[in-house]
Amino acid sequence: MNATVTLDSPIGKPLNQQELTIAIQGTPTYVYASVIASLSIIVGLIWDISWHISIGRDGLLSPPHLVIYFGAVVAGIFSGFKVLKTSFFSDQKEKEKAINFWGIFYGSLGALFCIWGAFAMLTSAPFDDWWHNTYGLDVKILSPPHTVLALGIGAIQLGAVISALQQQNTSGGTFMSKLLFIIASGLLLVSIFTLSSESLDRFDMHHSSFYRVSAIVFPIFLVAVSSASKLRWAATLTALVYTLVLGIMVWILPLFPAEPLLGPIKNHITHYQAFKFPLLLIVPCFVMDLILWKFHNINKWTLTLLLSVGFVLTLLAVQWPFGGFLMSENARNWFFGSESWYFGADPAWEYRFQFMPWRVDTGIELIKGIALACAFGYVSARIGLIWGSWMKNVKR
Repeated sequence: MNATVTLDSPIGKPLNQQELTIAIQGTPTYVYASVIASLSIIVGLIWDISWHISIGRDGLLSPPHLVIYFGAVVAGIFSGFKVLKTSFFSDQKEKEKAINFWGIFYGSLGALFCIWGAFAMLTSAPFDDWWHNTYGLDVKILSPPHTVLALGIGAIQLGAVISALQQQNTSGGTFMSKLLFIIASGLLLVSIFTLSSESLDRFDMHHSSFYRVSAIVFPIFLVAVSSASKLRWAATLTALVYTLVLGIMVWILPLFPAEPLLGPIKNHITHYQAFKFPLLLIVPCFVMDLILWKFHNINKWTLTLLLSVGFVLTLLAVQWPFGGFLMSENARNWFFGSESWYFGADPAWEYRFQFMPWRVDTGIELIKGIALACAFGYVSARIGLIWGSWMKNVKR
């Protein structure tokens, strides 16, 4: 009697043990490696941010950096091996399924992205070490060496997405390929949020700029994922992965001891300070999935309008009150992490747990700001639909 793995209807029909084994074994090793590399990079990245705001001192071989560079090495080695094997140890039929570059090498698009990303990340390492030794700690996330690092991270994570997508599009949409595509997309969503986080802080959640930035950076990717995936609730599941990864980092890191090792120290802490609690993206993502499911046959421009307005208004409806909650005493705990504070910042700052008056929009200013956010979201969602259509055709 075959064991049955029961899955909810959005994931697919139930798989028996034999089908599940075929789905797992049919996925190339480099695809799993690229997703694992993406996860390693994200864990190291969030840990590194927490390290900076908790300890301050940095070094080329700090533990978070090692985790980040481990991801680069894994992605580079496994994807490089796949390209070399296809280029020099495969028949012509296998090469025809791959992309040829430099007239010598053959490989999948996802593997090429991972290789380029690995080179960029490893190149940024000595540059970043020199930068810190020369200028001290970064005051912004995107310093010049971090920009090179971010490009490498983005390439590897996009490579993981494309590798899983290629498997989904060529394997008949096996359960494992669909699952890996969602996981890889959720990890990339974490990076998108992290790079935009300086404009998406809880202090900005009652200002229209928060929703304008969100409308620019999120729909373009989430609409593409939802359009390209063979799962009905792809954007929602992607947001779920994002929520779990960020949430777990918020919950785990403060359990470990850490103290500042670089002055001035204004906030005397004894454990790691959490990064940021995840945005409630899962709600607007559910709305966008629902719109794409119900209205996918209507005019694309009208569909784009529904996606943009649905995303912005739903995010406003959930994130605005949640922003107020994050400022309250109820959120100053281990779960939500609102009490986390940089060691060099004054813990008695009057606006630590309240919105700055000049960062609160009301009345006509709020209406104008949200309308502009919908306009930005329209462009973002339209590009997302185009990108999603391209992603459906990725076969190599």
